[in-house]
Amino acid sequence: MSMPISPADTFRNGVQLLLDKNVPAWVELWAEDGRMEFPFAPTGWPTHLAGKEAIAAYMRNYSDHIDLQDIPDLVVHETSDPATIVVEMRATGRIVTSDSPYDMTYIAVVTVHNGCFSSYRDYWNPLAVSTAGTDFRTN
Repeated sequence: MSMPISPADTFRNGVQLLLDKNVPAWVELWAEDGRMEFPFAPTGWPTHLAGKEAIAAYMRNYSDHIDLQDIPDLVVHETSDPATIVVEMRATGRIVTSDSPYDMTYIAVVTVHNGCFSSYRDYWNPLAVSTAGTDFRTN
């Protein structure tokens, strides 16, 4: 009998898939009814995505916008709910269209059930990316 994959391991696996530029495999880590939320989204940007299809559409052109190269800082905090983790991380790379550096810090509250993301609240600053020359609303 295999051990269930922990939320932290699921998250780390997802990070590696994004670093490998394998967005389709990252999307496969999502539950069909998974929900992604962006609490700091500015006007005109999506505030939430409902379902795997919506998440796949949002991420479809990710690698055309951001060349993610490293996650030099990653800290996973366990919570009183064994299915939920809080993640602090920093991502680095470059903005593809402008060849500008990409250096963003994130905090995410992530819930995983049966090895799949069911909820992901992404507390990042989309204004920092838009001023660097990319816009995820076009995905």
